[in-house]
Amino acid sequence: MSDARLGIRENFGQFSLLVLVNAFVGGMVGLERTILPPLAEREFHLAARSAVLSFIVVFGVTKALTNYLAGRLSDRVGRKHVLVGGWLVAAPVPFLLMWAPSWSWVLFANALLGVSQGLTWSTTVIMKIDLAGPERRGLAMGLNEFAGYFAVAASALATGFLAAHYGLRPEPFYLGVVFVAAGLLLSAFAVRETRHHVAAEAKLHGELPVGDAPTPREVFWRTTLTDRDLSSVSQGGLVNNLNDGMAWGLFPLFFSAAHMSLRQIGTLAAIYPATWGASQLVTGALSDRTGRKWLIAAGMWVQAAGIVFVVAHGFGGFATGAALLGVGTAMVYPTLLAAIGDVAHPSWRASSVGVYRLWRDLGYAIGALLAGATADAFGLPAAMWLVAAITFGSGVVVAVRMRETLRPRCAPA
Repeated sequence: MSDARLGIRENFGQFSLLVLVNAFVGGMVGLERTILPPLAEREFHLAARSAVLSFIVVFGVTKALTNYLAGRLSDRVGRKHVLVGGWLVAAPVPFLLMWAPSWSWVLFANALLGVSQGLTWSTTVIMKIDLAGPERRGLAMGLNEFAGYFAVAASALATGFLAAHYGLRPEPFYLGVVFVAAGLLLSAFAVRETRHHVAAEAKLHGELPVGDAPTPREVFWRTTLTDRDLSSVSQGGLVNNLNDGMAWGLFPLFFSAAHMSLRQIGTLAAIYPATWGASQLVTGALSDRTGRKWLIAAGMWVQAAGIVFVVAHGFGGFATGAALLGVGTAMVYPTLLAAIGDVAHPSWRASSVGVYRLWRDLGYAIGALLAGATADAFGLPAAMWLVAAITFGSGVVVAVRMRETLRPRCAPA
């Protein structure tokens, strides 16, 4: 389609539909935010923190590897096929979590969830970048991540409420059946392919000469190490999800050790992604006006402060820290994706997003392993202090190494 137009307003129907689909994607992750750490301790009797957090390691590794493949596959076979495939992979997950007779079944469910999330979330990101064009890229990513993480919060809150009333299984996981059915039906029958929008944007940038188009290997190393802007973004994403993996696994255990009820744990588990999700409505658009670099660096520092606050005792301290962590993550998350879109040419942008998301979601596994081992050796507060220090250091790397990626052509008119 040579008449494809770029912009959120010009593609409002499809863009809004993809926002809704990503809410169902986020809801699948939210199923586990409140339930799985207590489930590991109470039903499967796992004592070691590293064993409890093993589900996050499995999720993080499979999602990270699938992110990379999703970017490549989106360029090869189209975005919609990848999106539908991701929902098909997710279909068994809620049933496995409902009826798992052993922890190994939970780990298998999280492997499937990781593959599904890598395919579905990556593709909704790529498709929104395709539709929005360069003018409102930060806003587009803010809306995408708002939908996903606000749904994570709502799902975490709902599962905590259901668990408090009906028990840890199976009722809280009924929501997952609804999410999968809705996401699959919308993706298969309502979402349209967006690759023709990439061709339209490539004309604005100018087509790359055949000899100048980077190979997949070159895209990998540019995004990972050699390009100072792309690699700064990649390490920022990795550390962001490193602290998210710690929060996902250790916060419920930390709150439980402080004698919080399941309902209180569900509320606290929801504050972080709810603040994260809602704040991205502001921060994504803000990055289109003020730039990417300092919003990312400052966001990492706010995250570090939030983790430090959580170590404070009492419901108020927990809630304040979770909210700060959410605000800091909102400053970072859509802005990192927008920066990738600023730097990467449309012809290889999806592949670069895939590499970034590979490193970013490996942070889940690294964070869970590091936090679990540290908590087993030195206690939960020590693990949280360590992750806070790493997060602060990541902001310093962005401040020193990364250049501003927002160009005058990306500024809103």
